[in-house]
Amino acid sequence: MTGRLVALDIDGTLTTSRQPVSPRVRAAVRAVVEGGDHVVLATGRPALAVRPVVEDLALSNGFAVCSNGAVLLDVSSRRALHIQPVSLGLILAAFDRQAPGALYAAEVVGVGNHVSGRFPDGALTGRQIPLPRKEIADCWAPRLAAWWPSRSLEDVRQRLSHIALPEVAMTLDHDRPWLIAVAAGVSKMTTLERLRVRLDIPQDATFAAGDGNNDVEMLTWAAHAVAMGDAPAAVRAVADTVTGTVAEDGLATALNAWLAKVR
Repeated sequence: MTGRLVALDIDGTLTTSRQPVSPRVRAAVRAVVEGGDHVVLATGRPALAVRPVVEDLALSNGFAVCSNGAVLLDVSSRRALHIQPVSLGLILAAFDRQAPGALYAAEVVGVGNHVSGRFPDGALTGRQIPLPRKEIADCWAPRLAAWWPSRSLEDVRQRLSHIALPEVAMTLDHDRPWLIAVAAGVSKMTTLERLRVRLDIPQDATFAAGDGNNDVEMLTWAAHAVAMGDAPAAVRAVADTVTGTVAEDGLATALNAWLAKVR
């Protein structure tokens, strides 16, 4: 296949909880698609939470990398093409020992989550299916979300720094005590690389934009990497370009500048 691969994080890059996708950003994404390139949403969100963004951007085909790389979604059929689960027992045991008090949500692809307690409205997409913590520990799921409502981000970060789980890849949110766990070796980058090979796109024809700790590997992988203006220093450090924030339509600025160079 031809074209370029354009990987876009969602939260903090395309949109925020307070800022929907702007007309300028939407137009920039459409310009990429209409030019024959491949827009791939690459996010920590589960597949269910990606679908509204797909519709907002009018993406009728292609792929989305969901759950930090654990799920590859076919955009046209809304079907998961690949799911990489992780065993949850060791994760919950380690979290309970080092940072007790978490609520857990284990993704059920296309349905919602098995939850150990009620998450706030809007925090999860789809059904919240109550399940005793012991039964969640017996599950395999592509994505585990752990949220510590009673602890600070810095407290959780320090406590989790003592955890070594070779079977698990963990990413802590940069502005709230919320962690996503997937199988070791799974990331946005690994799934994007498999997709790049599948689409026969040269490595030097890749673009990625993101703002979070779970974007570092993806930005390191991309031939042209863009960090959003309010990204943490560690994210900005691996980017080729730092653009404006979501409120400043930073993604549109970066996409338009890149397209002007490569076309």
